[in-house]
Formats: sequence, structure tokens, C-alpha cells
Amino acid sequence: MVDKRIIEQVLSEQYEELLLLRDVELCTRKEESQVEMDSNMAQVVIGVRRSGKSTLCYNVLKSSNEKFAYVNFDDERFENLQTSDLNTVLEILYKIYGDFKYLFLDEIQNIDGWHLFVNRLLRQRMHIIVTGSNAKLLSGELATHLTGRNDLIELFPFSFAEWCQCKNVDVKSMTTKAEASRRAAFDEYLKQGGFPELVYKENKTRYVGNLVNNIIKRDIEQRHNIKYVEAFEQLAHHIMNIAPVTIVESELASVIGLKSNHTINNYINFLKEAYLLLGVKRFSNKSRQRVRAEKVYPVDVSLMDSRPDAFAGDNVGWRLETIVYIELLRRNRPINRDVYYYKSTAGYEADFVVCRNNVVEEIYQVSYDISKDKTRKRELRGLLTASKETRCENLYLITDYHQEETTIENKTIHIIPAYHWLLN
Repeated sequence: MVDKRIIEQVLSEQYEELLLLRDVELCTRKEESQVEMDSNMAQVVIGVRRSGKSTLCYNVLKSSNEKFAYVNFDDERFENLQTSDLNTVLEILYKIYGDFKYLFLDEIQNIDGWHLFVNRLLRQRMHIIVTGSNAKLLSGELATHLTGRNDLIELFPFSFAEWCQCKNVDVKSMTTKAEASRRAAFDEYLKQGGFPELVYKENKTRYVGNLVNNIIKRDIEQRHNIKYVEAFEQLAHHIMNIAPVTIVESELASVIGLKSNHTINNYINFLKEAYLLLGVKRFSNKSRQRVRAEKVYPVDVSLMDSRPDAFAGDNVGWRLETIVYIELLRRNRPINRDVYYYKSTAGYEADFVVCRNNVVEEIYQVSYDISKDKTRKRELRGLLTASKETRCENLYLITDYHQEETTIENKTIHIIPAYHWLLN
């Protein structure tokens, strides 16, 4: 239980913070269109910490001109808040805000049993917007307790288009100057990544280091009672150093010094649940093949090297591949399309295949530099092999700067600079 006076103090301070935002122009996000304000289902926004979930929800509520109340549970004074305190929270919100029909609950996963409170408010026709930073906790409780009463919206750090918006980069003009500006902006984005606050931070390594440390310790170690803390942290940083990487539990267990492949698998799942890592399965028409040899990517390229003691190099090819994968997730998950990677039995690879149900609709290859003939042939061969097996004709090769259309074996391949494709 938390003293009622403490609850009122916290909620009053949060109300004052909201007032300060009224005249601030905040970056809009594409995912705002997915929030259904008049829905009788809870609108649930999930994603990695500091990806902009709160700002997205605030933008939606502000633009709706509806009266709403707000509570952020990610406050150390709410550490001991229990489900039994939530009615007191509601009472104080009515005292501060007056009558309201919209309620914004930020980082709700910190309260055990939160779904019971939300269910009650939904039955009372309250419109609920919820955010959280743990995929398993939210999705698990949603599936169990809010079945049919929630809309799930996934948010990643800034896309390149959103990053350009915040940096006031001209994305429409076709002049040479504007094109050069976009090119320079992409070079910066490729290195810096998309966490919104990195646009303004001077010490990026300290920011990313603190963020990763906070997620590892608060969202994973405390929540899951990690037994081998040192080994778990070594594993987390090792994977971020070498990502994207195909997971082989036995190899990772040997590197980290753990004997159990099962423990390694659990630890990786925890990192994915907290959105530090994103998984992509191998494409196959056989379910048994899809659940093996998963590849993982960091949720943002800044995690690859902008951490204290990170020994990763520039790895621009891997960074570009990561950016393309996350953009494919942004574009396809909301329209119920899945993303896989492709590898033939002969060893030919295509980085990503986009499927709707069991039909492959697009195939993507990513290569930073295809100026060398050997590299170009390898990348095109992977695309063509995947095309033949999947019978997909929509073929794309995303590069750093190269642009053309080429036809090989009666198949047209669109070669596109990444910054063009990302702004399309």
C-alpha cells in the first residue's frame, strides 16, 4: 500500500508536467493512426523503453481535443503500489482532472493485476490507452484477461522519415542540395540510430549505456529473478556486439560459460521480451524448420556500439541490414504480414522475405556496397534463388547509394538506395 498523500503528490506533479507540454511541438509518429480513440477496447502501445510511447499517446489525445487523465506508473514512489491502490489513484485523478472519459496509463506493467482494474473501467465505458515495455507480460495478460478487448500497437525507435522530421530535413525537394542533405542525414542516422532523445543528447554513449543497464536490471533481472547475473549480462552485451547473428545455443553457452542450452534460450527470450532484441525466423513451408535457427537483431543500431566497453566496429553492412529489418516490421506487422529470412539448402541467402499467410509477396536483399562484381553477383544470386523457390517476382536490393533496375533470367530487380526506400 502507498500513502494516499504520496499518490496525490505524484499525480499532481505529473499533471503539471502535462501542462508544460501543451505548447511544445512534438514529433508525430506513423503509428498514431493505429490508435482508435472511440474504440471500446483498450489501446495498448508496447515497445522498448524510451522509444516514444508516451509521446505518441499524448499526441493522439491532444489532437483529439478530448479531456483525459494521465498516470505514469514508472515512478520510484509507486514502487510498492498494489492493485488495491488503483481505485485510490482513480479517485485522485477525478479530483485533479474533473470528469473525463479517456484515461492514459503509462508503463502499466509495473502493477501486478493491472488488467483487473482496466477490465472494470472498460465495462464502465471508459476509453483506455495503455503503454508498456515488456512484450510477454503485456501480451500474456492481454491474451488471458483482455481477450477481444484490446488493440495492440507496436512502436520502435524513430524511423528515418521521423528522424528527418525532427531534424527538419527536407524529404520532398528534388534539388541537388536537398538530395545531398538527405544523404548526409542518412549517414548520421546509420551511425546514431533512432532513439528520440539521441537527437538532442551530446553524450550518446552514456545515454545508451544507462538505457541498456536500466532495461537489463529493472525489466529483466528483477522481474525474472535471474540466477546467473554476470553470465546473463555478458550474454546480452555479447549478442549486441555481434548482432545480427543466428542463435546457436551451444556456442553461446560455451562463450558465456554456462552448461545449459535451455538457460541460454530463456535469457535470449527475456531480451526479446524487453525489446532489446528482435527475432526473425527462417523461411520454410514446414513449421519445424521455422522454429529453428532464429536470427536476432538489436531494436536499434545504437545498441551495437554506443555502449560502454562495446568493441563492435563500424559494420555498416550489418547496421543497414538492421535498419531495413526494423522498417519492414513497421510497414508489415500492422497489415498482418510476416517477415522471415531465407536460406536455401545450397547455402544461397536472401535477407528478408515478406509473407501474407503462406504467400511470399516481397523479397529483400541488403548490401551496403555492391561496387565489386563478386558482391553484386552473390547478392543477386540469393534474390533469384529465393524468387524461384517462393515464386515471388517483387525483388529488391537495398544499397547505400546505388540505384538501377536490372533484369536477370526474366526477373526484374529493383536496386534502391536505402535513404530513398526508407522515405518512400
